[in-house]
Amino acid sequence: MTSFRETGGGLATHVRFPEGAGPFPAVLVRTPYDRTRHLAEARGWARRGFAAVVQDVRGRFGSPGEWRPYENEAADGAATGRWIRRQRWSDGRYVAVGASYAAHCALVLALEAHKEARPDAVIAAVPALGAAETAREPSGVERLLARAGWWAAHGDRRDSDEGALAKALAADPGLLTHLPLTGLPERLGRSLPSWAGLWRHGERGRLVSRAAYADVPLLAVGGHHDHFTEDTVALWRTWGGPSARLLLGPWGHGLAAEPGPDAGPAHRVVLGELYARWARRALTRGLTPGHHGASALGGGDLWLPAGAEGEPRAQRLRLLRGSRFTADPERPVRSDDLTVPTTGIPDRCLLATPPLPRPLDAVGPVRIRLRATADTPSADWAVCLVALTPDGIAERLAVGVLRREEPADDEFTVELGRLTRRLRAGTRLRLEIAGHHFPAHARNPHTGADPVTADRLLSSRREVDPTSVTLTLHVLRSRPHSIEPAKEILR
Repeated sequence: MTSFRETGGGLATHVRFPEGAGPFPAVLVRTPYDRTRHLAEARGWARRGFAAVVQDVRGRFGSPGEWRPYENEAADGAATGRWIRRQRWSDGRYVAVGASYAAHCALVLALEAHKEARPDAVIAAVPALGAAETAREPSGVERLLARAGWWAAHGDRRDSDEGALAKALAADPGLLTHLPLTGLPERLGRSLPSWAGLWRHGERGRLVSRAAYADVPLLAVGGHHDHFTEDTVALWRTWGGPSARLLLGPWGHGLAAEPGPDAGPAHRVVLGELYARWARRALTRGLTPGHHGASALGGGDLWLPAGAEGEPRAQRLRLLRGSRFTADPERPVRSDDLTVPTTGIPDRCLLATPPLPRPLDAVGPVRIRLRATADTPSADWAVCLVALTPDGIAERLAVGVLRREEPADDEFTVELGRLTRRLRAGTRLRLEIAGHHFPAHARNPHTGADPVTADRLLSSRREVDPTSVTLTLHVLRSRPHSIEPAKEILR
């Protein structure tokens, strides 16, 4: 049975009840993406014995008020949590559940609300931890394409237009090249007063730091091809609750519905069933204490214990071209094109390994160490690691972008995140060192000005010492045995 009602805060809410008289445990999903899109999910929870509460956040779709992303979710979630516990159909226990922005809603409720309103457990999938984390890399580099797409679709409006940016780019392919970037709303023909303010958020790490004081169980779910992977892992590692579980698959932001090119049959997981089984154990205190979980080995069709890590191994690289190159923001190296020019003035430094003599299981962080210089007061160093398979296919493995102000002639390290991937024998690794990674990231104007407000661009001459470049992977010494992911999540 479904009931539509408003909570004490006046927010539009659907409740789906299980069969029977109750009372029931509940799940709460608070979303800016339209509660009606979650009705099938609500029915799934109800079939498994939970009262499913799905709510539009303030100012979105059916809920009144003003939509201010990342500002009101702790207070509004707390009001809803108290409301759930007052209902006759509630047995007093509830799980906060969500993906992406809805995971942010679940996490701030667990970490910032008063104790009587907090959920008894949290499921956070591909979590958008906060405005600062979604807007910038840890080094400060702006995540342009993802944020422009999200704000065009959802920002400062009651409903959504998922294809807004795609339609605008079709009409004007150079849309994101116009300066300053603060003028994007006018070029979209939209009023987006919160767009400029997005880039001023500086509270990165707030939720992760509070996670150390969590007092409820956590299930964190992410994808190796998701742009929030590092945040998902950091949340799990830091979580101070009685138990924390992590599931990382070879998926994108859509999780199992968005498999990557390295996904295999063993990586097909029915997440809804796993969520419900975990929620039952969490509510009955049936989980063993500690941090456990499973991480898929992409290309290997198996699962490893979460947190597994190989031994560091430096890979030998040979310079192909571009030890001296020009980073020109008028012609930036693109994030959506894996082809590389072989003629003309180099726009990146290219290096490659010999073919791998045997399969290699890379499990752990990826980083490069190099000595390089730029002739401008600010320089971004965008590093892309690509696998060139024996079949002639180029596959992006990892990307890292570091911003250096007033760079000196010294060595530095660029972190490329974690890799959990089996690389076939005969694969070559190509390393690209460039000054831009556009449109995924905003172009550094090289003037020292803020890339969001800059209205002038300069070229930057770069020089890389190829003998200094060290690519370090973490490699398993022996072939791993596969584990059962559900057992790790539910133990």
